[in-house]
Amino acid sequence: MGCWLAEAAVLELRKKGLTAASRKSSRLAADGLLAVASGGGATAVVEINSETDFVARNEMFRHLATRVARAALGVQALKSEPWSAATLDLPALEAVKIKLEHEKLSGEVSVKEAVTEVAAIMGENVRLRRGFLVSSTTGIVSSYLHASADPGLARVVGLLTLEPENGTLEGQVAEAELGSALAMHVVAAKPLFLSKELVPESYLNRETDIFRSQALSSGKPSNVVDKMVQGRLRKYFEETALLEQKFVVNDSMNVQAVLDAHRKLTGRHVSITNFLRMEVGEGMQQKEE
Repeated sequence: MGCWLAEAAVLELRKKGLTAASRKSSRLAADGLLAVASGGGATAVVEINSETDFVARNEMFRHLATRVARAALGVQALKSEPWSAATLDLPALEAVKIKLEHEKLSGEVSVKEAVTEVAAIMGENVRLRRGFLVSSTTGIVSSYLHASADPGLARVVGLLTLEPENGTLEGQVAEAELGSALAMHVVAAKPLFLSKELVPESYLNRETDIFRSQALSSGKPSNVVDKMVQGRLRKYFEETALLEQKFVVNDSMNVQAVLDAHRKLTGRHVSITNFLRMEVGEGMQQKEE
């Protein structure tokens, strides 16, 4: 009888905890971690948020993030632009069953249930915010995790796919090293577009209008204004388009020149087909101190 009462008491406490977790769900959670998992020619990255860095450093939170990232590899990705990472279907990911093996959190539950239970135990709003998948059948997916405290976990992540012109890149050491260096570049340089040709027309028109207004205010002749605008557009491409950016490892050449040099050195032509840079909490309103 006593055992049954104890189990009932624990169940009630857990119910109260889960209820409390649901009440916390409206609170801003802009901290947290990115978790990365790879397998079968694909790499998945998910962002799980918490309210504070204290919770993000907790072993249980990290265990959850790692398991969710592994589960994300088996989730169907939504359609995306040709040069960008595919977005994961979050409802589908939340429904996936995962096996938890932590001293305070064990058993097989859905991702959604696991996130809710961690929120209840930690006493903070914890949520699965987003996820992406980068894959390749003939190329390689390289990743760089900035200031990673644990394997597969970081606050800033860069992913990049290298594709061969012919054959496959499996087992090619030179391309693996190149991909890692370029993924690090993505983290450091924060590109927005793959190439200048892929800059959306809306962005291009906006920047051109701004540059023209700035140039006209100088009082220069129209032919000079046009040259000023073109010069500032080139600068914009160098800052935002990955292939036009100065390579962070050697700023005497841009990323496209790095790929060209690799071809001359190895005789193999590779190209970047997509990339992704993620940072915890980006685009969210941070809490005021």
